Amino acid sequence: MIENGPRLVRPVVKLVLCAALLGGLAGCVEMMVGGAVVGAVASSDRRTFGAQTEDKAIAVKGELRVPKIVGDVGHVNVNSFNRKVLLTGEVKDEAMKTAVEREIQSIDGVQSIANELEIAGPATYTSRSSDTLITAKVKASLVDMKTISANSFKVVTERGVVYLMGRVTAREGQVGAEVARGVSGVQKVVKIFDYITEAELKALEPHRSAAQL
Repeated sequence: MIENGPRLVRPVVKLVLCAALLGGLAGCVEMMVGGAVVGAVASSDRRTFGAQTEDKAIAVKGELRVPKIVGDVGHVNVNSFNRKVLLTGEVKDEAMKTAVEREIQSIDGVQSIANELEIAGPATYTSRSSDTLITAKVKASLVDMKTISANSFKVVTERGVVYLMGRVTAREGQVGAEVARGVSGVQKVVKIFDYITEAELKALEPHRSAAQL
């Protein structure tokens, strides 16, 4: 029995090593696939790569600065698209609303601000959960609408109000707004678009297709 011990150990060790190796390979595959998905989304975005990077930086800086102003009496979301910032949420008074906008305006790269902050108490967990669900449904509906590019829209929902951002043509913006209005639970649709012409859209198409190859 003692002599069989090492013979049994070796196969077990081999199995463990193989499992570890396969796990590592699976991780590599996941990283490769994930990177491909992120790359595809980035290349289909009509913003320049620089604008995409700057938008992320603006949003992060805003989310870090705002709590110092509103504390526990407010709740503010900062979204940036093509350097145009949308502020949504709740603040206690007009002075706080103005202070938040002033702070965001001081961030490098911000070109304009749509201050949609409401003077009210912070939204409840139930309300925020409902907004998250509405956003998901609007995004899914935009994907189903084959005549427009869903990746060109950014959807933000606050207290049942859907805000649509993106670089779109007037036609795409109208279609997107109609799609959002048809989603259950939507109280209102606000368009905050960076409009481009149909000619500009056609000029972007070959560039985007080449980037995806």
